[in-house]
Amino acid sequence: MRVAFVSFETVHHRDTETNRRLQSILELVRDRGHEVHHFCCAFWGGGHDVFERDGVTYHGVASSLDSKSAFLLRLPLALSAAAPDVVHVGERPPEQVVAASVGGTLARAPTILEWYGDGGVADGWWTRRAAGRPDRIVAPSNLVATWIRELGIGGDAIDVVPNSIDLDRIQRVSPDDRVDVIYARRLDEDANLESLLLALAELRDRDWRATIVGDGPERATYERLASDLRIDDRIEFAGDLPLEERIAAYRGAHVFAQTADHCVFPTEMLWALAAGCIGVVEYHADSSAHELVEGWDRGFRTTSEDELTDAIVAAGDLEHREYDDRFAEFDRDVVRDRYLTAYRALQESSGFL
Repeated sequence: MRVAFVSFETVHHRDTETNRRLQSILELVRDRGHEVHHFCCAFWGGGHDVFERDGVTYHGVASSLDSKSAFLLRLPLALSAAAPDVVHVGERPPEQVVAASVGGTLARAPTILEWYGDGGVADGWWTRRAAGRPDRIVAPSNLVATWIRELGIGGDAIDVVPNSIDLDRIQRVSPDDRVDVIYARRLDEDANLESLLLALAELRDRDWRATIVGDGPERATYERLASDLRIDDRIEFAGDLPLEERIAAYRGAHVFAQTADHCVFPTEMLWALAAGCIGVVEYHADSSAHELVEGWDRGFRTTSEDELTDAIVAAGDLEHREYDDRFAEFDRDVVRDRYLTAYRALQESSGFL
């Protein structure tokens, strides 16, 4: 199958959650042996319109990020010339969704819209027009699917497909030292780490240790808060760690705490839960993290710091694990097969086969 991915900006331009999501899907499809083309703004030098890297053919429809208009104008014909079986487009900018759907029509290929929703879903004219153009929309969580439905899109047109993890990789990594609580996220204005620190401070008369994984502009603020709360001697701020080291830390930890204000899909939490952690989630309206622990006997959903404290204590009574096969549906092979099945179904339903 020949799959055309479309995003004006790529992970090679800027490392964002939205760009990483599309890149990860692209790699899943490529690794199954399908022919993958990515239509984007050129990120390579040499003045070549086509660039090969790691089994992917990149098409520089525009020469720079200042050439968005040229990208939109050239995209339909570029897609038509490539004759893909499926067009898979990211949601930003929304104008590219319209251009990609025109290209898909010219190429007689269905269009699927990957709507990750990082940063929310803006209710604008182009956004609404883009939402109505593809044959199918994919969101990472029920939270984002709800945002899309609020634009007037019927729920039957939206599939929820999570970010994927590699369960085999988890089992290959040896557990790190035991800690009671672990938190992992970029330490920015949405991290809301203070909720966890305040909850842990209520437990200063108990024996516990915690690890904070991640770095960011608010790290110094959180380190000062831990010192002010007189719990800094029990908390390690580990900074950014490679994935292998994060997995090892999760396999050694007992509880993973998720308190961030905004999260369209809690990928780090998913790695931790599959690595055996108990999940303790502070509910927020703009976070989907609670979706991973609903109806699960090793997950706690809280709405206040007092409840967060109680959940951490209650989690201490549950057994320590280093792996949990409950999360098999999130494995990369399963998620990839969901996309490939969707591609084939779209081809059949659109009559392009």
